[in-house]
Amino acid sequence: MRDHSQMSFVLSLILVSVSIQLSASDPSKTNWLLNVLLPPIGPEDANFKHSEVPPLVIVPGHVGNRLEAKLDKPAVVHWLCMKKSNYYFTLWLNLNMFLPIGIDCWIDNIRLVYNRTTRRSSNSPGVEIRVPGFGKTYSVEYLDPFKLAGYLHTLVQFLVNTGYVRDDTVRAAPYDWRVAAYEQEEYFDKLKQLIEEMYTAHNKPVYLLGHSMGNLYILYFLKEQSQEWKDKFINGLISLGAPWGGTVKSLAVLASGDNYGLALDLMKIRQQQRTTTTNPWLLPTSQAWPADHVFISTPSYNYTYKDYRKFFTDIGYEDGWFKWQHSKRFLTDLPPPGVELYCMYGTEVLTPMTYVYDENFPSNQPVQIIYGGGDNTVNKRSLSLCEQWKDQQKQKIHVIELRNKHHFDTIYDIDALQMIQDILLGNYSEH
Repeated sequence: MRDHSQMSFVLSLILVSVSIQLSASDPSKTNWLLNVLLPPIGPEDANFKHSEVPPLVIVPGHVGNRLEAKLDKPAVVHWLCMKKSNYYFTLWLNLNMFLPIGIDCWIDNIRLVYNRTTRRSSNSPGVEIRVPGFGKTYSVEYLDPFKLAGYLHTLVQFLVNTGYVRDDTVRAAPYDWRVAAYEQEEYFDKLKQLIEEMYTAHNKPVYLLGHSMGNLYILYFLKEQSQEWKDKFINGLISLGAPWGGTVKSLAVLASGDNYGLALDLMKIRQQQRTTTTNPWLLPTSQAWPADHVFISTPSYNYTYKDYRKFFTDIGYEDGWFKWQHSKRFLTDLPPPGVELYCMYGTEVLTPMTYVYDENFPSNQPVQIIYGGGDNTVNKRSLSLCEQWKDQQKQKIHVIELRNKHHFDTIYDIDALQMIQDILLGNYSEH
């Protein structure tokens, strides 16, 4: 067994090599990986600190917190895979993913099994998975125990430099990001308890801050609370890059896979991505797109919103249709949050709106991508749906567009972090 320093060095080399490989093909992924490897911290200035800060709960985005597993499996996919463990170990992000056989072991451990009758998901047989660090920030700051893959560390550290205290005035609510919100009853009970606990401890209502898909969990949670409860316990919601109307990228992920910008076999990682209920949940909605917009184009068919069932059939993933059927109503209805909202997102960055495949669809990657406006990951049509709530609730809706900012810039970019700080400290101005 390698020691901590050796493991850290190996993972660093892997991530650096992936960054170099991607630099020519997609500079935006390179920038993200550089921020992961060397997360910027922001200015440290003692004069900047504030002793009276409103409590804050952060909800991360998709794949945005660690998962841990414990095994007692009836069978394994390869004799080198671990069959039984007497302890929980890190499942995401795990160095074994990068190994030729390790990826097969990892997929079999992290996959979900979907039941069409109950409409519920369960873990792979013999696998227990837990979310570490609920109420703490470490699980969302770094995705691995060696603190190499940074995610929300820059944001949290910036807040600490302002006067926040980890696990006290700023806390996090990580979740099982494989599972869509409608299966997360226990998580939402814990989130409500955490908010009430922070309100009591600090005698102030709590701000919620979500990144990407985390905002959909927050919105789902707020929908289930009474207005009286929200008025008492919630100060406001800061949403960063929220896919209110889904994302076109989710269709490409389900069709031909997405390797998260890492050196992973796309067809293998697609197996895992198709077992989740979150990826089908994020399909583009009719609220965000016209009915005749083509999301996926192949030599034999053009897939629009009306063609989702055929899409799932044609890619050999019929469970996806049933998952989407069960979850689509929430995003279609898109209820207002009932709290003051600061809807912040990047704009004017090329963002996929149509993926063009050749006759090898869906086993190969798209041969062409047609772009529109957005933040490189989510289209503006989806990001900007929060504007419609201005006429649907009495609480204020602030729409904050960040020109030329990518999806992850809202958690790394100093201007975006300054904006978040201004909101929390009551210094935000529409002008």
